[in-house]
Amino acid sequence: MFAPDRRVLAKLEPVVRRVLIVDPNPHAARLVSDIMKGLGAGDIVIQPTEKRALAAAADFEPGIIFTERGGEGLDGESLARALRRSHMDCRRAPIIMVTADATARTILGARDSGVHEFLRKPFTSADLLRRVENVALKPRDWVEAVGYVGPDRRRFNSGEFSGPSKRKADRPAAGAAAQVAVTDQAMRILAAALDQFDNDPMQAVRAIREQAATLKMVAMKASDSRMAVAVGALEVSMAAGPPTKATLAAPIGTLLAMNQSEAVARRG
Repeated sequence: MFAPDRRVLAKLEPVVRRVLIVDPNPHAARLVSDIMKGLGAGDIVIQPTEKRALAAAADFEPGIIFTERGGEGLDGESLARALRRSHMDCRRAPIIMVTADATARTILGARDSGVHEFLRKPFTSADLLRRVENVALKPRDWVEAVGYVGPDRRRFNSGEFSGPSKRKADRPAAGAAAQVAVTDQAMRILAAALDQFDNDPMQAVRAIREQAATLKMVAMKASDSRMAVAVGALEVSMAAGPPTKATLAAPIGTLLAMNQSEAVARRG
C-alpha cells in the first residue's frame, strides 16, 4: 500500500500546496490528482489545454505543474517554454512531464523546453513520488539565458534519462572551482545574450540582469573589487534608460575581457 513517510510529506508541503495538472484526458488527470492528494496536496486545478493552463497558472500560481506531452489543444513543451519566458511568479515552478511517449527524442525535448522531470506512463504512485521528491528536495540552479530558460539541464533528474548528464564529470563542482564554473557560465550567457539581443530583446535584457546579479554575488563572496566595479558599470547602463545592444556592448565587453584574462592567468 502506498504510504509515504510523514516526515517526507512535511518537506513536500510547500511545493504541493497548489498543484496544476494539464491533460486533455480527464481519467489520466484524475489519476495524478488522486496520487497528489495522497501526498498532501491542497488545492488542485486541472486544465485540458495549453491556453487554459497558462491562464490558470497566472491566477493560481501553482507550486508544481504536471503536464501531458501532447493532445488536443496541448503541446507540453510549448507550455513549458511559454511559462518559463513569462512574467508570472510561478515561472520557475517545477514542471513534470507525464507521457507514454518516452523516446530519447521526447525526453531530451522535454529537458530542453525547461521541464524538471519526465515520468513515463504507466507509472506507480512510488514513481510519481520519486519525481516530486526530486524537484522539491533537490533544487537545481536556474539558467536565465536567451536560447534556454529553466533548471540547469546538466542536472536533469529523470529516471528515464541516461544521457551525458548521468556522467560523473557532470557532478557539481565545489569551493573555488564552483565559483569559477558559475562565473564562466554567467559570462557565456552574457556573450550569447548580447549576440542574440536583436532576436529577443526582452529575454536578452532579463538574461543580462540575472547574470549581473549572479556576478555581483560572486564578486562579494570573493572580495573581487574589479569585478564588482565592472558589474556596477553594467547595472548603471541597464538603469540609464531602455537597454540596447549598443549601450550594453561596452560594459559586457569589459566583463568578458576581464574573465578571459583571468582564465589565461589560471592556465599559466
